[in-house]
Amino acid sequence: MMHVLSLLLCVAAFAALAMATDRAQSDALGRELPASQSKALRGAGWGLLLASLALVVSVQGWGLGLVSYSGHTSLAAGVVFVALIVHQRRKVSQRRG
Repeated sequence: MMHVLSLLLCVAAFAALAMATDRAQSDALGRELPASQSKALRGAGWGLLLASLALVVSVQGWGLGLVSYSGHTSLAAGVVFVALIVHQRRKVSQRRG
């Protein structure tokens, strides 16, 4: 259960970090967010990553916890990256069709 929660925290973190970028905002929302909202998203993303790290280290200790955390962040980053690509491709195909 800890792995699922940590993975979900990491996915939310990377989604927030991605949405803090101007390009992702333009692609997903059609506009750029104000700088204050982008900064808040960036802070939320880093905070969620730290929360995930604290969770796995508290349950598994530093040795195994860091290994688990590395796996969770890698998988979460991949999931968010693929989701952004799929979203962009669907958006392009809807414009054509």
